[in-house]
Amino acid sequence: MTTLVVLDHGRPVSISFDDLLKYHGRSSIAGVAHAFKAMERAFPLLSSGGPPERYDITVESGFPGGGARDAFEMVTRAVTGDRYKLASEPAGTEAPEAPGGHFFFRLGYRGTVVDLVARAGLVPEEFLQLACREAPTPAEAVRAQELKDEMAERLLSLPADEVYEANFR
Repeated sequence: MTTLVVLDHGRPVSISFDDLLKYHGRSSIAGVAHAFKAMERAFPLLSSGGPPERYDITVESGFPGGGARDAFEMVTRAVTGDRYKLASEPAGTEAPEAPGGHFFFRLGYRGTVVDLVARAGLVPEEFLQLACREAPTPAEAVRAQELKDEMAERLLSLPADEVYEANFR
């Protein structure tokens, strides 16, 4: 499996998807997978000379979910460093709906900014219906978790450029 590599004060740190799950857990596994793929897509575009320095990465998220937030935090330390915020403006193209927002991320690094929009068809409508329910039944909660697991598996099986379209700002 692919790992994300960032620098921590010049020293490489490799973080796998499994590492992210150790930090976040499995409750929002699809959000973790979305953030993982967004970073996998963005890092080579933002820092073509090698891994980016984690403390210089900024993140704007169109998706307020805890799984994505925790994944970005573990890799970039952007939440702790006050370099993480919810996106103030939508993507230039239509981003797929997500619970509470859209699957859109904007990552910046040393003056370069890239907008990432999830490609159409990766977020099942059934998932959105169940994940946005305020009080799901126990059966609906079980089904929502199954859909999160399936989405994460599907996203992780694809190359990052098939999951996220990238546009420089």
